[in-house]
Amino acid sequence: MDEGGSRIRRRVCVHKRNRRSLEIIFAAPTAAELMPRDDEEEEEEMVAGSPRRKTGGVQPVENNDSEEDMFGDYDSFAENSLLAQVDDLEQKYMQLPENKKHDTDFATENLCSESSEQKLNITTVGSFTELKTDEHTKNQSGHEDVSVERGTDLLYEFPSSQALYFENLQNSSNDFGDQSAKERNWNTSSHKMVNEELPHNSIEQFQQIDQASSQVRTSSDVNRRKSLKDHLKRTMTGNAKAQTPIFSRTKQLKETLLSEEINVAKKTIESSSDDLGPFYSLPSKVRDLYVQFKGIEKLYETTQIIGMSATLNNVEDLQKFLQAEYYTDQFRPVELKEYLKINDAIYEVDSKAENGITFSRLLNYKYSDTLKKMDPDRLVALVTEVIPNYSCLVFCPTKKNCENVAEMICKFLSKEYLKHREKEKQELIKNLKNINSGNLCPILKRTLPLGIAYHHSGLTSDEKKLLEVAYSTGVLCLLTCTSTLAAGVNLPARRVILRAPYVAKEFLKRNQYKQMIGRAGRAGIDSTGESILILQEKDKQQVLELISRPLENCYSHLVQEPSKGIQTLFLSLIGLKIATNLGDIYHFMSGTFLGVQQKILLKEKSLWEITVESLRYLTEKGLLQKDTILTENGLIQKDVICKSEEEFQYSFHITKLGKASFKGTIDLAYCDILYKDLKKGLEGLVLESLLHLIYLTTPYDMASQCDPDWMIYFRQFNQLSPAEQNAANLIGVSENYIGKKASGQAIKKKVDKDIINRLYLSFVLYTLLKETNIWRVSEKFNMPRGYIQNLLTAAATFSSCVLHFCEELEEFWVYKALLVELTKKLTYCVKAELIPLMEVTGVLEGRAKQLYNAGYKSLTHLANANPEVLIKTIDHLSRRQAKQIVSSAKMLLHEKADALQEEVEELLRLPSDFPGVVASPIEKA
Repeated sequence: MDEGGSRIRRRVCVHKRNRRSLEIIFAAPTAAELMPRDDEEEEEEMVAGSPRRKTGGVQPVENNDSEEDMFGDYDSFAENSLLAQVDDLEQKYMQLPENKKHDTDFATENLCSESSEQKLNITTVGSFTELKTDEHTKNQSGHEDVSVERGTDLLYEFPSSQALYFENLQNSSNDFGDQSAKERNWNTSSHKMVNEELPHNSIEQFQQIDQASSQVRTSSDVNRRKSLKDHLKRTMTGNAKAQTPIFSRTKQLKETLLSEEINVAKKTIESSSDDLGPFYSLPSKVRDLYVQFKGIEKLYETTQIIGMSATLNNVEDLQKFLQAEYYTDQFRPVELKEYLKINDAIYEVDSKAENGITFSRLLNYKYSDTLKKMDPDRLVALVTEVIPNYSCLVFCPTKKNCENVAEMICKFLSKEYLKHREKEKQELIKNLKNINSGNLCPILKRTLPLGIAYHHSGLTSDEKKLLEVAYSTGVLCLLTCTSTLAAGVNLPARRVILRAPYVAKEFLKRNQYKQMIGRAGRAGIDSTGESILILQEKDKQQVLELISRPLENCYSHLVQEPSKGIQTLFLSLIGLKIATNLGDIYHFMSGTFLGVQQKILLKEKSLWEITVESLRYLTEKGLLQKDTILTENGLIQKDVICKSEEEFQYSFHITKLGKASFKGTIDLAYCDILYKDLKKGLEGLVLESLLHLIYLTTPYDMASQCDPDWMIYFRQFNQLSPAEQNAANLIGVSENYIGKKASGQAIKKKVDKDIINRLYLSFVLYTLLKETNIWRVSEKFNMPRGYIQNLLTAAATFSSCVLHFCEELEEFWVYKALLVELTKKLTYCVKAELIPLMEVTGVLEGRAKQLYNAGYKSLTHLANANPEVLIKTIDHLSRRQAKQIVSSAKMLLHEKADALQEEVEELLRLPSDFPGVVASPIEKA
C-alpha cells in the first residue's frame, strides 16, 4: 500500500493458459467428482479446512492504537455489502459470451488439472483482481505487472487489516500456485501426447464427458457462489477479531501531504522566477480549493495570495500597486449584531431604518442608588448577561480607565463568581508572581479571583501573555482593555462593549470601530456575536454618522515622515546599489504606492520634484555625494538638477557617514545629532560608571515622549557620585537647573528639553541595570512597568544600532568594545554571571537563577548536563524543556568551537603574498 493511501497496487501473475480466474473457480468437475463415492467427503473436508490452513500461515500482527473502522463502509453482510457486489460481479462475468464458450481442449485441460486446482484457496485477492484484469490480459503471455486504480479495484475500500490479511494470503497461495501450475503444464503436455495416440472413438468419449460436465456446471455454480459467500463471511469475521496492523491511514495521509509540501518548496526554490513572495507558491489546501470550486489547476506555480484586512477601503489602489486581481467576499463565519446604548435603551444598528437604528429592548437590572452612582453607564448589567459562561471585552478610552472599570465591576459581582474555575485562577496568580519575583499588581490581586483583568501597555509582555492565555481558555471571562488589543491580539468574545466613542480624547474613527467590534463572535464556539457602543445624547449624531460612513482610505507614509520614509528609502537604494542614478531612482518611485497615489497626495509638488529635493537634502547632510559625469564639454560637476535626458544619467554614491547610518539603521532625523554626541563624548567620556555610555545609547524618539517627575529627578541627581555628576555637566545638565525645576522656580536660561528628558531616561536605565528588578524601578520612578520594559528593549536595540554605526567610522573605534558589553547588559538586564546562561534558548531570568543556584554556571555545564537530572534538580521544568536547553547549549558551544577553529586555521594558513609562493591562476584572476 502506498504511503498516501490513495491507491492499492498489487503484482498480479498472469499466465497465458493457467490464470486463476472464474474459468478456474467454476471449472468443470472431474470424472472422479461425478462418481458418487466417499471422496466427496474428503473434498468437503479439504475445502472447509483450507481457510484454517491459510489463516494459520499468516504472521501475527502487532497492536495498534488506531481506532479506524476495520471494515470501512462495508460493515454488514446485507445486499449493499461487499459480498453482494462480488456476487453481482460474478453474475455479470458469467453472462459474457466469451465465458460461455468452452472449447474441447480447455475442458479437457480442466479435466486433467482439476485435482490440483482444488488445492488452491478460491478466495484469494488474486482471483478478485483477475476478475477485472482478465479481458486486458487475455492475449498476453508470461508475467505482467497490473496496477489497479481506484474505482477498478474491489479491495480499494478495504480497511487496512483486511488488505494486509489478503496480501499475506495471496503470497502463500502464489507459492502453492506455482507448484500447481507446473503440474498443470505437465498434465497439458502429456494430454496432447495422449490425444495424438488415442483413436477417434476415445476422443468422442471425452466429448461426451465434456457435455455431461457442462450440464452439471449450472447447478454447481450456484452452490459454489454460496460457498464463496460463506467462506468470505468466515474470513471477514476472523479478520474482525484479528489485531489491527501498526500503520494508520491518517498518519500515511499526513506523511504524504508533508512530502508533497516539501517537493513543492524544492521546485519553487529551484524555479527561475525572482519574485517568490512571502510563500512558496500556494499552500496545497488552497490549491485544492481552487481546483474544487473554481476548476483552476494552473495557479499553483504562479499565483501568490495576499489576504487584506476588512478595514481597508481603497483596495483598488493596492490592487494597482501590487498588479494583482482583486476578489472580495462579505462572508463572516459568525453573525455580528451591532447595538447602541443610550441611557437604559438599547438600539440595533439597521441600515434599512430611517435613521440607521431601531429600538431593541430596555435594560432590566435592579440598581441600587449606590450602584447607580458608581456605574452610570450600567456596565454591570451588560456584563453579567454573558459572564462567566461566555467571554466579554470592555474597551476603555484610557489605561487608567481600564483599571478603574475592572475594579468597579468586581465590587458588585456576587461571591458565586469566585467558584468558577477557582483552581485555574489560583494557578494563574501563582504564575504571575513567579515571573515577577513574587510581586503582583494590587488591582489584579483583587480582580483575578473573580475572573476579571485589565490589559494595556502598562503590563509587561510576560504578564500580557499569561492573561491572554487565561482569557482564551476561559479561566478569565472579562478583560477591560484599550484599543491596542483590537488590532494587535486575536482574542474574540461573545460580547464586545465600547465604554465610550473615544480613544483617549479623540473621537473614534470608522476603522478603529470596525476593528473593535470585529472581536465579537468566536468561530466554532458561538453562533452569534454582539457589540454594544455606549454613548451620551451629545454624541448621538456623531455616532450615527460613524456607523454609516465608509471606511477611511489607506495612504502611503513615504512623504508624511520624510526622514523615516522617502529619504531612508533613497539611502537604502543607493547603499544597496539597486538604483544609483536619478533616472533609475525616479523610475523606482513611480512603482511605489506613493507613485500610484501621487495625484491624490502630491498636490503642490510633483513626484519628480520631491525625488530631486530629497536627494539634494541627503547630499547637503553629507550622506550622499554627487558623481561627476563626462559630457561633450568635458568633466563637469552638476550642482543644479533639472529634468533633462542628461540628468537622468546623473548618479550618486553613499558617503562614509551615509553608510554608517545605513548599516546602523539610524533615523536620518537624528544621525547628525548622534554623530555630534559621539564626537563630544570622545573629548571627555566618563568610564567610572555606565551612566555616560547609557546616555549615548538612550533612544532619541522616546525622549520627546517623556515627562519627568522633577522631585524624583532632583533626588536621583543628588544620589550620583561626583564622577557621574561631572558626566551630567559634560552632557549639559546642571544640578542648579534640576533644583529650580523641582522647586517650581522660573528659569530664564534656555536648555534643550530633549537633553534633559534623555538624561532622565538614562537614570531609569542606569538604576534598572544596577537593581535588575522592573517592579522596584517602577515604584521608584513612578512609571508603568510596561513602559520601563519597552524603554529597556528600545535602548538595547538602539545600542546595537550605535555599535554598527561606530564600526563604519574609524574615528569611533573606542566605542566598539564598550558598546558590545553594554548591548549584552541592556538585552538581558541581569547580573553579569547570568548572561552566559541567558544566551541559551528557553532560559529567561528566573530559569537562569535556578540553573545558577543549582551549580550550572556556564554554557559548558549546560551542554554536558543530563536532562533527567535537570528535571529532578530544577522546579517546574518539563522533560521537553530540559532537552531543549541541553541541545541549545550544545549547539552554541559547537558554534563557538567552530569559530575558534576557523580562527586557528586562519592563523596557521600560509599567506598568499608570502615571498616565493606562486599564486594560482584563479587567485591571479
